[in-house]
Amino acid sequence: MRRFALLIPALFFVLAATGAGAEPRHGIAMHGAPKYGPDFKHFDYVNPLAPKGGAIKLATTGSYDSLNAFITKGQPVAGIGSIYDTLMSSSADEAFTQYGLLAETVETPKDRSWVEFTLRPEARWHDGKSVTPEDVIWTFNTLVAKGQPFYRYYYGNVVKAEKTGPRSVKFTFKPGENQELPLIMGQLTILPKHYWEGRDFSKTTLEPPLGSGAYRIKSVNAGKSITYERVAGYWGRSLPVNVGHNNYQSIQYDYYRDATVMVEAFKAGAFDYHAENNSKIWATAYDIPAVKNGLLKKVEIKHNRTAGMQGFVFNTRRDIFKDKKVRQALAYAFDFDWSNRNLFYGQYKRSRSYFDNSELSARGLPSGEELEILESLRGRIPAEVFSKTYNPPATKGDGRIRSNLRIGDKLLKEAGWVIKDRTRTNTESGWKLSFEILLISPAFERIVLPFAKNLKRLGVEARVRTVDSAQYVKRLETYDFDMIVGGWGQSQSPGNEQRGYWSSRAAAQNGSRNFIGISDPAIDKLVELVIAAPDRKSLVNRTRALDRVLQWGHYIIPNWHLDYDRLVYWNKFQRPKVTPTRGAQFFTWWINPAAAEATEKGKQTLKGP
Repeated sequence: MRRFALLIPALFFVLAATGAGAEPRHGIAMHGAPKYGPDFKHFDYVNPLAPKGGAIKLATTGSYDSLNAFITKGQPVAGIGSIYDTLMSSSADEAFTQYGLLAETVETPKDRSWVEFTLRPEARWHDGKSVTPEDVIWTFNTLVAKGQPFYRYYYGNVVKAEKTGPRSVKFTFKPGENQELPLIMGQLTILPKHYWEGRDFSKTTLEPPLGSGAYRIKSVNAGKSITYERVAGYWGRSLPVNVGHNNYQSIQYDYYRDATVMVEAFKAGAFDYHAENNSKIWATAYDIPAVKNGLLKKVEIKHNRTAGMQGFVFNTRRDIFKDKKVRQALAYAFDFDWSNRNLFYGQYKRSRSYFDNSELSARGLPSGEELEILESLRGRIPAEVFSKTYNPPATKGDGRIRSNLRIGDKLLKEAGWVIKDRTRTNTESGWKLSFEILLISPAFERIVLPFAKNLKRLGVEARVRTVDSAQYVKRLETYDFDMIVGGWGQSQSPGNEQRGYWSSRAAAQNGSRNFIGISDPAIDKLVELVIAAPDRKSLVNRTRALDRVLQWGHYIIPNWHLDYDRLVYWNKFQRPKVTPTRGAQFFTWWINPAAAEATEKGKQTLKGP
């Protein structure tokens, strides 16, 4: 009895450590507590009384040949995510918090070594069958085995998925600190096992798949358009995470081969809403009667979401880009300030951080926890992180960049590249410094060609090549490029996705987003520290440390970003009064029938007799 009594305290601590005290909850935050309590009715940034109905048309460029967006084969169709539900749903006004969608509750221990979801009893597929734990387990296993490489990285810490009750499923994780894993599993899009049995998941398809979401596919015009319709009696329509969302009766996506043609079609009234990403078009293309008389709305909506990073991306798998000094030198040939003044109409801010427009961005010199992290890697990371603040090369914007080119020339010579017969040549190998800039859109040629011209002044040949979307995707998947214009979106709560961006493992795996080819144990360590951050303060410091090392690696030539959304839409919509941190949420908008009718009449007036 005495021996048994002595075991009780030890047993208590074992049970506590393995999560015996975990409780089912309505939501889960990455750090701290969810903003919305268990009895919340809707998010603050929606209109709970938004009317339902009306048809809208949207547009995109390119084409599609598959309704299966989960595999690498084929070009997936736009909007397909609307036919599916996830286990949980994220709010747009918190860094990273999720609330139950298919899952009625979520349960995880303090150490987050596992997570258990209990499905809602009313959750249904469009054919009326219940969503089951078997669906969840089959989805997870199938995506890891047959889905895009992304899933293998994102779910790489999951040991197993198992059914634990009639409506419950549990994911157990590998040992280690990773606070994000329960939320990652909450993002899992659930697919119907009974539908896919007898079908080959690894192949493209144009057969409308079965879903459980607010919309289903109404019609398919392969490669040209697709139309979704709101599901009558959708099982989740009254859930707090859905109230004020999914207000349109039908949504049609039309495909255009060319972005310029698409914009002209929009101005002619062919579709209803457009998020403009071209500064020249934003500045010049909408000076038309429809905007002046209010039929077409042109608005800038501020946001506070992380800008991420876009830039000219070096493929360091190429021998000519392995030397950091070469990469740094070539950055002096890009004149952002001239481009912003002459090409972008002064709209952009220069990017300097991989987490711009957020508290996650490295600023000044490191201190506190961030400095301690970097000190532990001293000698394995660029020395500049300790003594200098990174800023990309700047100019006066007048096109005179001789001083910058002198710096670039000096760096290239230090790296062993000299001018020989007017061409930058390596003193040891005899190689010419020549490479190709691969583009997917002709719109970017006006930006890249001046950059190539400046490179020529350094004796560097940069060839610009624009290819179709299918070829571009294939070449990215196999890293068959020298330089691209690429980017990485970032959230307010970075985590597991960073492995796919910067890790050594991702660098060796085709189809990952480690376009640069970074394979550095020090960066691997920083990525794992970000993932293991125990609280928000630590996450910020660890992310800044990663950001700082990436900056001084000169892996890209930074481009630019905006801190507002550029939107144009025909005057048929109304939107909520509150704009959340992440910016405009188009699928919380709704159609005003009277305004829509007046706008249609106005369009006819513009066309004339």
